[in-house]
Amino acid sequence: MTGFGASEGTVLGGRLRIEIRSVNHRYFNAQIKLPFDLAGVEAELRDRLRQLLDRGHVAVTARWLESPEAETTLSLDLVRARQVVAALKELKKKLHLKGEPDLAFVARQPEVLALGGNGQAAVTWSDVQPIVEQAVAAVLGMREREGRALAEDLRARLEALEAGAQAVEGRAPTRLAAEHERLRKAVAELAGNVKVDEQRLAVEIALLADRVDISEELVRLRTHLAACRQALAASVPVGKQLGFLAQELLREVNTIGSKANDAAITQTVIAMKGELERFREQLENLE
Repeated sequence: MTGFGASEGTVLGGRLRIEIRSVNHRYFNAQIKLPFDLAGVEAELRDRLRQLLDRGHVAVTARWLESPEAETTLSLDLVRARQVVAALKELKKKLHLKGEPDLAFVARQPEVLALGGNGQAAVTWSDVQPIVEQAVAAVLGMREREGRALAEDLRARLEALEAGAQAVEGRAPTRLAAEHERLRKAVAELAGNVKVDEQRLAVEIALLADRVDISEELVRLRTHLAACRQALAASVPVGKQLGFLAQELLREVNTIGSKANDAAITQTVIAMKGELERFREQLENLE
């Protein structure tokens, strides 16, 4: 399912933006691009995405809008400070000068006091998780809206299949009576003037009725339709479940078609297969 979400937040004094794009995929597949200083959170980010997004090709990008602040420290080199003080005392002695070494003067000397940095502090998962959660929430919101639209379309397909089943059921008695009449005429033509055993003919007609009976297929078909509607009403991912049910629906429709031996039912079955094909295509976009 398609979705997009973006979020920004403050991390270590900098400004980080995370964008997440999701398109349909049979399984969960994440492609993550992070700045080098966020490499340490990739594993936890991937696990969290897997928890929140059941399936789909998920592309994640992160970039610094403002670079984070680097840690700085003030270092004191006592050895260097003692060397400076000793040199000042030596200078005072040899030149017969007055006064004592000045603290401010010593501190200003190179390498006595120095600002140093050990680089940027390591970014942790807890630093970026709130931003990720907000971006994923936006993705899920878009996917939910798309999912509602897809569910409405799928329900319309199910209604069309239900209508087809009703048409087949309504045509079945007429088709069976026509088969009975066809068999009687065929037997009469073959028998000629020979007397037909009505009891034997009745048995053959009963066997024929059993072979072409589609009541069981219609019952199973409606059971699967009901299961599809129930799945669409659920608040959990149902794409795989509906995929299995679509296969079972196609099985029953094919069996009805093979037993039909009736032009009207055959046309209805063809239309039902078309609806099922569109139903299955839409399932590729459903989580």
